[in-house]
Amino acid sequence: MNIAVITGASSGMGKEFCSRLFSEKDGSIGAPYDEIWVIARSSDKLQSIAKSLDEKRIRVVPLDLTAPESISALGALLDEKKPAIRLLVNCAGMGKSGAFAEQSVEDTHTAISLNCEALSTVTRVCLPYMTGHDGKRSGTIINIASSAGFLPQPYFAVYAASKSYVISFSRALAEELRSSRITVTCVCPGPVDTDFIKVSKNDPDATFTGIKAKFVTTTDKLIPAAIRAAKKGKTMLVYGFGQKCLHLTSKIVPTNLVLFFERKMK
Repeated sequence: MNIAVITGASSGMGKEFCSRLFSEKDGSIGAPYDEIWVIARSSDKLQSIAKSLDEKRIRVVPLDLTAPESISALGALLDEKKPAIRLLVNCAGMGKSGAFAEQSVEDTHTAISLNCEALSTVTRVCLPYMTGHDGKRSGTIINIASSAGFLPQPYFAVYAASKSYVISFSRALAEELRSSRITVTCVCPGPVDTDFIKVSKNDPDATFTGIKAKFVTTTDKLIPAAIRAAKKGKTMLVYGFGQKCLHLTSKIVPTNLVLFFERKMK
């Protein structure tokens, strides 16, 4: 049984991945899939996605990936079903904006646990089911990072640092798995029009403001681009002209100088 696994599938980018991959036919990323396993905390939202597509092909796996017992449950389900995982999309993530000292210990722990620990552990649990398949490629991994990971970001410190981890981890993993014919694509968008900004600011009416508002993209543009990059086996996708400029800046401009300008802009 060939499957795709999507974390953070109940909304935003994860939900868009599910919709796009449901009708995907390209064998370079293992499609079409007998089942798509959708993982998130909200069972109701996942059930709604399954009903809107096909309950026979969408397997609802409600898990809180910050809880060790959820990782164990995923491992047990994989051991029971023994699927061939042709695509893994690590989309689950969260972050809180504001001064680090004013954030709760719980929020800090959750961000690091979900963005770094869960992504790594889910990947590790899934890897044994991604090798040994016929074809030019055994499996594909897509990790959702962010252009926030290119540089330190005051007042978004934990999130930016966690996405730096995702970028570094993804690039190293791509090299390690090259001989196993598993590709890893790290996707680095800028601001995306999802509920993320509302959650990060704890404000249901929050929107992107200032310079970030000029670079907001939408999931219906970003996710097809991410899938295309994965099909080509690209190690990294920096999405959008503004984010490409930021990526270049992070390589050639001293970090202290960038932080100086960020301070002045603040």
